[in-house]
Amino acid sequence: MTRLLIDTDTAGDDTFSLLLALRHPQATLEAVTICNGNVAFDQQVENALYTIEVAGRGGEVPVYLGCAQPIMGRWQAATMHGTDGMSEAGFPRAKQRPESKHAIDAIIDLIMANPGEIEIIAQAPLTNLALAYLKEPRIARNVKHLWIMGGTDNAVGNVTPMAEFNFFVDPEAAAVVFRAGFPITLSTWTLTLESGSISAAEVERIARLDTPLSRFFMTVSRVPRERALERYGTAISTHPDSLTCACAIDPSLILASDDVTVDIEVGGDIARGTSSVYPPRMVERWPDRDANARIIRRADTAGFAEMLTSVLR
Repeated sequence: MTRLLIDTDTAGDDTFSLLLALRHPQATLEAVTICNGNVAFDQQVENALYTIEVAGRGGEVPVYLGCAQPIMGRWQAATMHGTDGMSEAGFPRAKQRPESKHAIDAIIDLIMANPGEIEIIAQAPLTNLALAYLKEPRIARNVKHLWIMGGTDNAVGNVTPMAEFNFFVDPEAAAVVFRAGFPITLSTWTLTLESGSISAAEVERIARLDTPLSRFFMTVSRVPRERALERYGTAISTHPDSLTCACAIDPSLILASDDVTVDIEVGGDIARGTSSVYPPRMVERWPDRDANARIIRRADTAGFAEMLTSVLR
């Protein structure tokens, strides 16, 4: 059984990652922490609470509020998910309310009370994780594994030509986390386009399920699917966060990976938030560039799509 804490800026695919953790028989979602990111902070909180409720788990999984702003930069909303992060769905307010403890303390307390047992899925800017580490550095060696969705594999970003959204929003936090000594697996935007995008036929298969959760999927994914059609010219549904969660639950979905060194650019206007990935052959050439992450190069798209579909039935 995979015990998970998900740190999220809940919008769009973040909700499907939560559904995987909430409904897959091999996963237990211990807590949700909210970080600045996709849409207005309070809306992200409501999106997480409603997702837990629509999954039939209302009141069972605590939600903790974290950092509403990045460490240094100014928060900028994403445009991929609509202003509410849910394709303007207008979902009702969930009955469950967030906990009073701050997310940073919730992360520290859960990890230190369960050394070597909790895996974190970081699918938002890394502000909460960086500040939790700076407050209690021992979490880096007491977390079982840290799965990060962010950055690119030396490829084109989705915010600037060089940067992916999560790292662009708070590169200072990302730099702290990658230098902290966590056991990290990195799932990038590059991987999303390679292995985490499901076809229009798969989306139609989900629609035909016609269950409450499949209808939730179709509603929440509407605007991102429209944006993908505009940007990439094909009707795909992109799933960076839920692919990361799926790989954490079932690592056999990872078909190719490498141990690499990841550096984050924190200065400049053009390259800010860029993830520089040193491949194994370059790590060997630079002794001070010890590998600090495993990067997923390729994942089982069909297996991922089947897992996602299974929790929507």
